[in-house]
Amino acid sequence: MRDGFIKVAAATPDILVADCAHNRQEIVEKAREMAGNGAKILVFPELCLTGYTCQDLFWQGALLHRAEEELKTIQRELQDVDGLIFIGLPLRHKGKLYNAAAVLNQGRILGFVPKHHLPNYGEFYEARYFVPGQAFDGYVDWQGEKVPFGQNLLFHCAEVPGLCVAAEICEDLWAPNPPSIFHAMAGATLIVNLSASDETTGKDAYRRELVGGQSARLICGYVYATAGNGESTQDLVFGGQNLIAENGTILREAKRFANETIYGEIDVERLESERRRISTWQPESKEEYTQISFHVKQEQTALSRFFDPSPFVPDDKKDRERRCDEILTMQAMGLKKRLDHTGCKAAVLGISGGLDSTLALLVTARAFDLCGLARSQITAVTMPCFGTTDRTYTNACELTRRLGATLREVDIKKAVLQHFEDIGHDYQDHNVTFENAQARERTQVIMDIANSCGGLVIGTGDLSELALGWATYNGDHMSMYGVNGSVPKTLVRHLVRYYADTCGEPELAAILEDVLDTPVSPELLPPTDGVISQKTEDLVGPYELHDFFLYYMMRFQFGPAKIYRIARIAFAGMYHDEVILKWLKKFYWRFFSQQFKRSCLPDGPKVGSVAVSPRGDLRMPSDASVRIWMDELETLG
Repeated sequence: MRDGFIKVAAATPDILVADCAHNRQEIVEKAREMAGNGAKILVFPELCLTGYTCQDLFWQGALLHRAEEELKTIQRELQDVDGLIFIGLPLRHKGKLYNAAAVLNQGRILGFVPKHHLPNYGEFYEARYFVPGQAFDGYVDWQGEKVPFGQNLLFHCAEVPGLCVAAEICEDLWAPNPPSIFHAMAGATLIVNLSASDETTGKDAYRRELVGGQSARLICGYVYATAGNGESTQDLVFGGQNLIAENGTILREAKRFANETIYGEIDVERLESERRRISTWQPESKEEYTQISFHVKQEQTALSRFFDPSPFVPDDKKDRERRCDEILTMQAMGLKKRLDHTGCKAAVLGISGGLDSTLALLVTARAFDLCGLARSQITAVTMPCFGTTDRTYTNACELTRRLGATLREVDIKKAVLQHFEDIGHDYQDHNVTFENAQARERTQVIMDIANSCGGLVIGTGDLSELALGWATYNGDHMSMYGVNGSVPKTLVRHLVRYYADTCGEPELAAILEDVLDTPVSPELLPPTDGVISQKTEDLVGPYELHDFFLYYMMRFQFGPAKIYRIARIAFAGMYHDEVILKWLKKFYWRFFSQQFKRSCLPDGPKVGSVAVSPRGDLRMPSDASVRIWMDELETLG
């Protein structure tokens, strides 16, 4: 349960209709199996102790009495099982019959939650047997204890403070005003649903969307357990489509018609963080709720959930292509508006033959097309200096020509050497002054060219570089509009590749493919035998790691230890643990120390869920101390 993870399970037992003793045995066996696999929240289907399809047998006192007696037996048999367990049964209360969920913890019944919305249409006739449950309807005398009875019961885990569980039953979710809405607003971070939803053609997709959508809307975990094989097939078939969701993502789904048990880990810390972040999430009073505490043993949850090593890049090819086209359009539309507003008919950018400047030129070309402006009014300036290689120079020139932009070459060697002489810098000293002088000279060149032609300087730096501060202050750090500022490096590569795949121009595609194959480099140090000698990722670390760190730090506010834990899972077999930790330390140090560069960023469009604009997503002091985060990092490894 460290780092806020709690393992949950949904099971569909092999029941026999109206055979409560058999069903009790199945429930106990499944509960022990789930607990043995580390699950702390165990959910069974609606009315699983009797079977949902008993029909008029629900009027038989013998069935109701036996169900209650078997529940007592379950209590005794599961008193040594660690976890919070939800079991469906028909329950008599105050002279009426309810479709209810019994909530067990370490052999005690903590509460009974009745179903409120009773379907009585189509194939459903629940109102024939049951009455709707209310928010709170007193107590049930059970085994010498007064057990709360009502919908509004919240079960708080003493050992995991953020874990608060509430229940609803089947149709409650399908209704216009599900109880889970009120449960979540009262503090529930995990909703469980005991269901017996029969199968009809296409219903599985709707059910999946319903569960996923509710978990997203409520920013909660959602565990859905439903009836399967074993229910009567006199008129219906039940598929056992168990589901586990978290904030809009389906973590696990059971194969239908197989009575599977599924497991997943809900990240309670992540849910709490999201609720704090989203200002429109306003909790309501808990006064109408009964608060009930439960206990689980403190254990570290073994993680089986998937952590994508490339969280900014969709894994599915169709989704990735759709995302790439959408982002290219958003970038271009942002620039189009700025061109329209300023009345600029020209744009200027530095073109290096690298990924970022290539993407910026592609976006600028698309923006000019949208504006109805000739691409020839885009001036792409190549500025060779000490580190420029033939490969990048050639690609920069050919790319510009193929796109129909105007190529301009300004060799800055003499200007930089003159600057070295002016400030007394030795050319042989290849320190940061040697590098930054070139970057600032390039920026001065394109700014002045833009002034001369009435154009707008387009920035090329990407989100990953900004996060690491890998930009020369008042050099490539500055522009008049930065189109790549919220695009991470791992996604830049896919945007360029998508353009290459869809442009329909083999010659242009070939150039873009070679750009993709070129090592990422600022090319500020002289090449070795004509080959790039300065590779960015050798200096600051792999961008795929940094993008992963950035995503989880900014999007979910995870701490260093938690990021390190999930990075080890995501990059298992790709990077050794000590390598991940090394670059994670570098990431935090650079992120904090370089905030001053992000505090004065040029305008640029936000295209994803993570951005570092000081006017939007990141309001951070430039002189904040990194000590807390570094102290935590020093405890790792």
